[in-house]
Amino acid sequence: MNAISPAPSSEAAPGRVVLLTTSHRVAPGLLSWPAWQALHAADRVLCADGAHPQLPYLREAGIPVEEASPTAEEIVDVCAGGRTVVVVATGEGEPALTDGLARLAGTGRVRMPELELLPASYDLPGARLLDLVQVMDRIRAECPWSSRQTHKGLAKYGIEEAYELVEAIEEGDRDELREELGDVLLQVVFHARIAEEHPEEPFSVDDVAGGIVAKLIHRHPHVFGEATADTPEDVKAHWLRTKAEEKRRSSVTEGVPLGQPGLALAAKLGSRARTAGLDVPLPAGEGVGYELLALAVRAEAAGIDPEAALRAAARVYRDAIRATEGQGGG
Repeated sequence: MNAISPAPSSEAAPGRVVLLTTSHRVAPGLLSWPAWQALHAADRVLCADGAHPQLPYLREAGIPVEEASPTAEEIVDVCAGGRTVVVVATGEGEPALTDGLARLAGTGRVRMPELELLPASYDLPGARLLDLVQVMDRIRAECPWSSRQTHKGLAKYGIEEAYELVEAIEEGDRDELREELGDVLLQVVFHARIAEEHPEEPFSVDDVAGGIVAKLIHRHPHVFGEATADTPEDVKAHWLRTKAEEKRRSSVTEGVPLGQPGLALAAKLGSRARTAGLDVPLPAGEGVGYELLALAVRAEAAGIDPEAALRAAARVYRDAIRATEGQGGG
């Protein structure tokens, strides 16, 4: 690592240190205008990492960058005389330098340069998803378990994680909700990563995201187009109409997964029939199954999710069982 030579001594202003930070989630060279201004105006530009991804672009822009890892004392000396030094931060953010400057300032015996933190590139909302994709790529390539997984093998985990997410929502646990959303997101990214390896019909997480973006835009003409929707019912009508046009289904029951829990299945079928304006008598039959079917359809028509209602009642029943156990019963 090259040492840096101090500036000529002077009694002028102590100068300025600009700590330039960048995001690895933004393409190198795409820096903010204030960052470019600071770089061009600097007396010296330093970077401890000679392989920093920004350096080729800075040098191409005519900015000389010195590979150096100065101490706090050296930086103070270099800035003496009112000079400005830009330090292009590495991924760790130069904690040794900033801690050293804070320590010097705390002594009260050193004229400290002005310290400015200048973000040169920012993470956009959703930028951490890029990290997730990169981590998943590495796990898929290097983990003995993950590298052998298939869509079918992972299917059960998708169901489990979805149920755990619903439970977190119903329990109102914010920390648990955040964690379970992450677990569900992992399933999406994992399946998309596996799909990239298909020999004939590969697709990636970008294809998955692109597809849902296109679908959302198409099904929200009141947001992205010229249609209007003043009520939630109007929105639902738009959604169902555009969905029917996309799928070109011959029956309103198409697309209803039969593998879902029974009450949810019954409610979904009742909703499809009611929304389509179909007057379909409930099948007559003996037994609890037909009774549950009628209850589920009636609940859906009243705006009640029968599956959620039953889970809520079951939790009350669970608490009653625990209370009884605590009293020494059973």
